Amino acid sequence: MPILPLLLGVFAVTFGLAAVVVVQMRQRLDAEADSSPLLSEERVSSISFWARLLTRFRFSETLRTHIEQACLTWSVGRLTAMMLLGGTIAFALVSSLSWLPAFAHWGLTALATASPYLYVRSRRRRRFRAFEAQFPDALDSIARAMRAGHPFSAGLEMVGAEYPAPLGYEMRRTHDEWKLGSSWDQAFGSLCGRVPLPSVSLFAGAVKLQSRTGGRLNEVLAKLSETLRESIALEDEVRAIAAHGKLTGAILTVLPLFIGGIMFFVNPDYILTLTRHEVGKTLIAVCLALLVSAHFVIRKLVDIRL
Repeated sequence: MPILPLLLGVFAVTFGLAAVVVVQMRQRLDAEADSSPLLSEERVSSISFWARLLTRFRFSETLRTHIEQACLTWSVGRLTAMMLLGGTIAFALVSSLSWLPAFAHWGLTALATASPYLYVRSRRRRRFRAFEAQFPDALDSIARAMRAGHPFSAGLEMVGAEYPAPLGYEMRRTHDEWKLGSSWDQAFGSLCGRVPLPSVSLFAGAVKLQSRTGGRLNEVLAKLSETLRESIALEDEVRAIAAHGKLTGAILTVLPLFIGGIMFFVNPDYILTLTRHEVGKTLIAVCLALLVSAHFVIRKLVDIRL
């Protein structure tokens, strides 16, 4: 297909030039950057016209927040460029499949376009789960440090230094923001924005309240840690019960494709008949769409949220 090499060449030249611009800008920013991360300002894109275009849309702020929560070094411009590139390549590839109807082409193109963002969402979700698993132990460590006579800031610094990412990174960043001049309200407000979990909001609320009114923060943190452990245990139990339903959904999704593959190897003409008629092409696309929809419906039914 002659259009595919042309598109790949255009995108290769475009991203090659963009890479050169990014390297030059990073060198200049490294030379002029201030040591305080509070004064740093992230650009939407290193390409000026692309940055101006993205800032006109509200979704660019949502993308930036999700990228930060996933702890990726991507910019919004890079993510959107990857989405456009993936969609263009997918459209060029599926256009060569003449046995697929037009709406299937657009569906596969949309899926390829959304794939980079879906990866960001998946990484963000995994990071939040890892944070929740580490959080009760971290609260116990801070409570023990305060019982031993250390201030809350020392306990937070210890957790940030000893615990691995993602919790260690977030606690270290929160402590650094406070150390560089932010109040606890501002530092924990930023933490709640980066890790929007109910447990983090409870932790931040307890620290803010203690900084204003006083009280035994170590006892509050110990009780919160115990409550979070019970919540995580209950969630694990529910997840184990729902695992059977998820496995059933996966089997029901793969089984038609597996049977179709066997039938193709046994009698190829029997399956290829569908690709030679318009009705057969439509049936293939409808079956694939229903199969994907059924998979997500089953996962939604067994996804029990507490």
